[in-house]
Amino acid sequence: MSAGPNTRGALRHVLGHLFTPLLMCVGMGLAYLGAFHAPAPDHLRVDVVGSGPSAQVLAQTLQDEGAGALDVRTVADRGDAVTALRERSSFGAYVPGAHPELLVASASSDTTAMAVEKVFTKVAAAQDAPLKVTDVAPVSDGDPTGQGVFFLLVALSIGSYASVAVIGGAGAVLPMRVRALLAAGMSLVVSLVGTLFAGPVFHLVDRGLGGLWAMAWLYGAGVLLIGVGLHTYLKRWTTLGVMVLFVMLNFTSSGGIYRPELQPGFFASLHAFWNGAGFVEGARAHVYFDGHDLGGHVLVLLLWFLAGVALTVAAGVTETRRAHAATPRHAARPVHEAVDRAAPGRAEEAESTGPTGTAGAPGTPETPGAVNRADRTGVAEEAEEEMEEAVGV
Repeated sequence: MSAGPNTRGALRHVLGHLFTPLLMCVGMGLAYLGAFHAPAPDHLRVDVVGSGPSAQVLAQTLQDEGAGALDVRTVADRGDAVTALRERSSFGAYVPGAHPELLVASASSDTTAMAVEKVFTKVAAAQDAPLKVTDVAPVSDGDPTGQGVFFLLVALSIGSYASVAVIGGAGAVLPMRVRALLAAGMSLVVSLVGTLFAGPVFHLVDRGLGGLWAMAWLYGAGVLLIGVGLHTYLKRWTTLGVMVLFVMLNFTSSGGIYRPELQPGFFASLHAFWNGAGFVEGARAHVYFDGHDLGGHVLVLLLWFLAGVALTVAAGVTETRRAHAATPRHAARPVHEAVDRAAPGRAEEAESTGPTGTAGAPGTPETPGAVNRADRTGVAEEAEEEMEEAVGV
């Protein structure tokens, strides 16, 4: 009976596809646990306000006891400390005295502000004095933890890279220029949805909504164009590829949960140029810090977008070359060639039957229609497998 071999073949097919979610499991575990499981300060910049000997001694003591965890400096007065916080060159400033005060900027990172507060609460307790905490750059009322922008990044990313599976799989028969237009249009829709969430729906931000939308579109367009371009080369592995780029490495290095000063070196280094960090830090700079250093973060998003454009163009050229290379193999044999090669006395038969010969005869060349049907069937099957792989989103 044929049930046995069919079952074994189906089982091998399923096991082959289960390899992808296994890789996703390993990758997500390594990325998320590696980035988030043990946050600890690493050269975290903090200031001690004052220029006298006592301020210098306190700063040096904290520097020595931190053993690399803190980068402690002194600033002349409270105004300089506030400026450093608002420029995000510092993440906490301690004002010593009978009534010590800690200055933080929670809009830069709530978890970083908490880490700084933990350090200086111990300092104030050693002086037997209560610590007053002043937030010089608070987040909006709709985002009390300051992590709303990160979860907005998650929504934008999933909407973008899930669309890659649809455009690359179900839309594989479309010309590349059409797929690129679909990617641009879908990124616009995703960015508008994200902006509605950030503003009218959840009030994550209370100002600068137009600029936030522009960065959301630039981010989403970069993700979609890179994914559509990659699909030409990776096929059904595209979903795994975009997950590595825009989930495993992207979310973990974005600074949305922990800034790089609290992360291991690998993820901290990615923060400088990855597109998720460009969006999160760009949104923070635009909404809460008067646009300070906004240009650098927008440049990161723009470079990823341009990389997507370049990859899409390259993929279009590759597909054109593949189509030209495949055309001779799929072209039907002309009638006159069949007639010329026919045995003497059978030219008339060759002309009457055409290049395909007797229907169903083994070894006869295929017609263009048959080849096109086979191609469409293969594309449909590949698209179905691509959509199945999209379960990874």
